[in-house]
Amino acid sequence: KETSSPSLGKDRADTVIIGGGCVGVSLAYHLAKAGLKDVVLLEKSELTAGSTWHAAGLTTYFHPGINLKKIHAYSIKLYEKLEEETGQPVGFHQPGSIRIASTPTRVDEFKYQMTRAGWHPTEQYLITPEKVQELFPLLNMDKVLAGLYNPGDGHIDPYSLTMALAAGARKYGAQLNYPVQVTNLNSRSDGTWEVETPLGTIRAKRIVNTAGFWARDIGKMIDLQHPLIPVHHQYVVTSSIPEVKALKTELAVIRDLEGSYYVRQERDGLLFGPYESQEKMKLQDSWVTNGVPPGFGKELFEPDLDRIMEHIEAAMEMVPVLRKADIINTIAGPITYSPDILPMVGPHQGVRNYWVAIGFGYGIIHAGGIGKYLSDWILEGEPPFDLIELDPNRYGKWTTTEYTAAKARESYGFNNIVGYPKEERFAGRPTERTSGLYDLLKSKCSMGFHAGWEQPHWFYKPGDETGYKPSFRRTNWFDPVGREYKQVMEKVGVIDLSPFGKFRVKGTDSVKLLDHLFANVVPKVGSTNISHMLTPRGKVYAELTVSQLYPGEFMLVTGSGSELHDLRWIEGKVTSGGYKVEIENMTDEMGVLGVAGPYARQVLQKLTNEDMSDGSFKFLQCKHLKLSNIAVTAIRISYTGELGWELYHRKEDSVALYSAIMEAGQKEGIDNFGTYALNALRLEKSFRAWGAEMNCDTNPLEAGLEYFVKLNKPADFTGKEALKQIKEKGLKRRLVYLTLETDNVDPEGNESVWHNGKARTIDHVVGNTTSGSFSYGAQQSLAFAYVPMELSKVGQKLEVELLGKNYPATIIQEPLVLTEPTRVRLQRKGESPKI
Repeated sequence: KETSSPSLGKDRADTVIIGGGCVGVSLAYHLAKAGLKDVVLLEKSELTAGSTWHAAGLTTYFHPGINLKKIHAYSIKLYEKLEEETGQPVGFHQPGSIRIASTPTRVDEFKYQMTRAGWHPTEQYLITPEKVQELFPLLNMDKVLAGLYNPGDGHIDPYSLTMALAAGARKYGAQLNYPVQVTNLNSRSDGTWEVETPLGTIRAKRIVNTAGFWARDIGKMIDLQHPLIPVHHQYVVTSSIPEVKALKTELAVIRDLEGSYYVRQERDGLLFGPYESQEKMKLQDSWVTNGVPPGFGKELFEPDLDRIMEHIEAAMEMVPVLRKADIINTIAGPITYSPDILPMVGPHQGVRNYWVAIGFGYGIIHAGGIGKYLSDWILEGEPPFDLIELDPNRYGKWTTTEYTAAKARESYGFNNIVGYPKEERFAGRPTERTSGLYDLLKSKCSMGFHAGWEQPHWFYKPGDETGYKPSFRRTNWFDPVGREYKQVMEKVGVIDLSPFGKFRVKGTDSVKLLDHLFANVVPKVGSTNISHMLTPRGKVYAELTVSQLYPGEFMLVTGSGSELHDLRWIEGKVTSGGYKVEIENMTDEMGVLGVAGPYARQVLQKLTNEDMSDGSFKFLQCKHLKLSNIAVTAIRISYTGELGWELYHRKEDSVALYSAIMEAGQKEGIDNFGTYALNALRLEKSFRAWGAEMNCDTNPLEAGLEYFVKLNKPADFTGKEALKQIKEKGLKRRLVYLTLETDNVDPEGNESVWHNGKARTIDHVVGNTTSGSFSYGAQQSLAFAYVPMELSKVGQKLEVELLGKNYPATIIQEPLVLTEPTRVRLQRKGESPKI
């Protein structure tokens, strides 16, 4: 048992961590181990109080995401060594774990997950029913079709784990103080914090909120509404079972996905935990409205076995020895959920030096890896790898309490749902953040969810099979998207791009700021370019279009999912560099329409006196004009690569502008298109996408972005030095452009790339795709992929693994289809361009 130290010890600290669960203690351990002095953790009652102490402690290498696998792997490797390092036993068992497939769709899902795991070092195998039975001999095999097996998985004792991390944190010089309650937080003008407690105040350079289900209360102290909600999770422990006692080796952990529960061995009995459906699961929503009850720490909720009865029955069918077992303990405790079940990790936009590591539905497996990830980020000024899916800034004002509750219910109930590509989840939608066209378009198309917005994925026509029909193969949208592709290539199409993140930057230092922020040159007045913000290490933090609208006044545009992620970075640079600029986030008040295709000019010209001809309105120019008497900032740019404009306007004008354009384009056969067609069009032009071809894992040179990176410009932009060194050392891998010979399946990114079976790195896998789509122009699949330099030449034969099968792929010269400005230029020279 820990001895408490209810004192502050010091009145100044570098980093104050608020909350002593396994995540907070892991962060203290990692920061101190990395040599940071003055790390102080404050815990209001005792370490592990809250959700840590009663957790079932499951540990797995498996995660359907990509970089989250790294977090899981780091945690497991750390937990294996912790006892040796700290002298504290952690109760770590590693019998492996198996996810059970009992439907053909599940087998497909496992194959889909295998290609996503193949280019990672983690071991993962698709195993036969015979092998499943060998690892868990007490299973009823009637329904088992296959298993997804991760050796090294298992479970750990959460209390012992936290105490070992605490011992390590102290050994390296961190202070862990409790019971010390944080009562208030004050931010000072110099960016430091005053952390108030009943024992006095600590001044800190930064604070990290790791307060579990109290994280909301901490956030409220500084007017932040963290979208978190406690859910009731129950698990059941049985008495000794003779068949379990008789086993020579520990049973693997089982996850029966159709039954939606996990089972593991607990001494000579079994421990079983279900995830009940969103209708049956229980939220502790009174804590959201009234705060967590003051004394709550190591308490539990009243068990409710009726709520989980159907799962108990499913488990008794799958593991028949459970029928005869006695329940000796039912644990019903609170765990914190964010709307999408993923935690929020990193610095927060709009508040300086305030970091979070909150919303952990699986805190035990994430604690080690997130402690390391956040520690590296704090010490080095940039994340060690890309985890934008955990960015706390993915939520915003649109994330209401009602939305959080609806989503948490859904996420909990969907814990073991089939994870399809292009997955959509419908709870809590639409949010209050809809585009001006939402009501007009919602019945005509299949909408996708992007950072709170609804955006058309594809449009319906009579005879189409409508609605959301997810699949691992081609599905109901495949032909309609081909129709929209043809619409843009042959006529003219309109797309709602309102979800873009849009910022206005102006002030005396605006040019200087952007010159320092971006690797590209600053565009002239009336011009637009594509620019990248790089990290100090030379990774691609963001891609934006930058337009200088008036002297010293700029509009910056980024993807919907990056809005506050990018804004936080820009604001950080403004503060650290002392630039005199104003930044305004225009995202919600501004609508955007894209108009693209060979007749785009003809249609828009009918609505304006401005000369839209090529000579007068050139590619990458921006102008203020009136279309049908509506004020618009028009940029001649299109992610389709066809002739097109993006039209920025007041959101309240969206319907009038859209209607005028549709009316004007009747003769030209104008029609709508959605983001799926846009993706197919941009891939044919070999346009890169942020978050796929480039992110915080890639540098712009290997991503083929040299054209946008001006290493010789005078300004010392962030990442310039690192990039020069990368260039000098030479690249190890680069992005290539592939055609694939597939059947009824297309690549979408993150699949394993193989090279003719010659062992090279991990088991003949040589790289990974980043995105992919069917090319309706070439009538075959297309993908981008990273491969080693020696395999990156045009003509190189490779293979891409899709649903358990390797399909032949060939590196081709990019692009497959030339962009409209390039085609026009070649025609003028008298050459015949390829389309």
